[in-house]
Amino acid sequence: MSTLTSYGKVNESDQAMMLQLQARRKTRKRIAIISLSFIVLAVIIVAAVLGSTRSSKGDSNNGGNTPTQPLSTSIKAVCDVTLYKDSCYKSLSPMANSTELEPEVIFRLSMEAAVSEILKASQYFIIFNNIGDNITNLAMENCRQLLGLAIDHLNSSLSSSTDSVDDLRTWLSSAVTYHQTCIDGFEEFNGVINRDDIDTHLKFSSEVTSNCLAIITWISKVKTAFNLRRRRLMNLEAREEQQWRSHRERVLLESSNELKKKADIIVAKDGSGKFKTIMEAIKAVPKKSKKKRTVIYVKNGVYKENVKVEKNKWNVTMIGDGMNSTIVTGKLNVVDGTPTFSTATFAVFGKGFVARDMAFVNTAGPEKHQAVALMSTADQSVFHRCRFDGFQDTLYAHSNRQFYRECDIIGTVDFMFGNSAVVFQNCNIVPRQPMANQQNTITAQGKVDPNQNTVISIQNCTISPYGNLSSSLKTYLGRPWKNYSTTVFMHSQIGSLVHPTGWLPWTGNTAPSTIFYSEYKNVGPGSSMKDRVKWKGLRNISDKAAKKFTVKEFINGGKWISDAGVIYKSGL
Repeated sequence: MSTLTSYGKVNESDQAMMLQLQARRKTRKRIAIISLSFIVLAVIIVAAVLGSTRSSKGDSNNGGNTPTQPLSTSIKAVCDVTLYKDSCYKSLSPMANSTELEPEVIFRLSMEAAVSEILKASQYFIIFNNIGDNITNLAMENCRQLLGLAIDHLNSSLSSSTDSVDDLRTWLSSAVTYHQTCIDGFEEFNGVINRDDIDTHLKFSSEVTSNCLAIITWISKVKTAFNLRRRRLMNLEAREEQQWRSHRERVLLESSNELKKKADIIVAKDGSGKFKTIMEAIKAVPKKSKKKRTVIYVKNGVYKENVKVEKNKWNVTMIGDGMNSTIVTGKLNVVDGTPTFSTATFAVFGKGFVARDMAFVNTAGPEKHQAVALMSTADQSVFHRCRFDGFQDTLYAHSNRQFYRECDIIGTVDFMFGNSAVVFQNCNIVPRQPMANQQNTITAQGKVDPNQNTVISIQNCTISPYGNLSSSLKTYLGRPWKNYSTTVFMHSQIGSLVHPTGWLPWTGNTAPSTIFYSEYKNVGPGSSMKDRVKWKGLRNISDKAAKKFTVKEFINGGKWISDAGVIYKSGL
């Protein structure tokens, strides 16, 4: 086209025709790329099939034992990319009705197998409904709830019309996390049933779920390598950018006061609203509202209650009168007999939850150890201008996609933890004085599977001391809770309170080589890398790599964050 136009001026009709021709050529090119991608996938499977066939013939000729029902060769090829190959073969072989199946078909079969195995595993926690030990009963109840969430996520993946690999990987990553949280719940105490018992019982279902995640991750890598999703992503980004431009003006104009006036439900301790407690308001929210967002205005006051936004309460926006005015408090904790997962003052399960201008506090104190102020396992949850106040385990960003903007996070040990895909942007991270023999660790990321798309990403935040924090106290950026712990600090102001070594081992003197920690272009007296720990997992990253941990590329947050009425930075 550039050759044509260079000969002179082109009239409008000719130019329109040329543009249409150019668009058609681009479309044909993209279709060719997509076709090539599927051919490549087919070649991979066929190669595996032929190799496996030759192998079995060779075994037969050498007098080897040939199975009466040979394993589907395409299933074997796909299972070879998983972490638990034997579990993959065992779960999928009975479901195959052909020796040659497309990877997408095998992926769907793997999810069906996972749902079946989790349902079987769940029966154990239903049978042992009440075994006398209170904390064991609570841990068992948590497992029932967590495995229910895992089944929900797998069913969402099976029934979803979306072609977004990001969605599928997020939901499957969360399903893996739910298994691990159930197991971890029995590590905190010596009850009638111990952690090893639960680990053994969930071994097969957790491995099958992990295999689903490995398969979709492998498929996505192959497709991405050949630009299979380029057209969809380009169109999606263009739509999101257009929506953001049109939405931005409304966001800037729609103040907190205007949102309060539009509130569907008002909560006030003084009786001037529809309800006096937040839980009453949550119960009044319609179930699974897909299109309409329910706005709850919580007037200033201290609300002493443990709040739970159930998984069927979708698209709730809760707005207060400010992080120092509307305060929700509780004091559940591990020392007094509540598993960490259940200690949250405010727990969010319903997807699309938004909180603005509120505080969530756990008042248990440092001597009570794990005591969560807020726990979110809700996909696409957003917290704006909120305060999270506690000591150990203040903020539990448990799973799924989450975004925090202009929030204050206060705590001591592992006070920002979990295994979600989460970005903290323009937040104040404020370590406080712990118990006498404790050290402060800001993050404890819980990635347990290398295929999970989970990271704690901290961008443009400020780390500074709280009040009377002793200058001699050691404060660290984090410690690796699990073997694949992944945490990134970017463009943040790191105060002198952070120890020069930066990071603390979970146990011993070092960290697993499988972790991924990085500090990218931070500033401040605590940002110097000169004396940082010499761990293999602490890595320098390029600008290109850093972009992978931003809102746009990491949590694909363009639409759902702007729809929440929050202005954010999409990239670096």
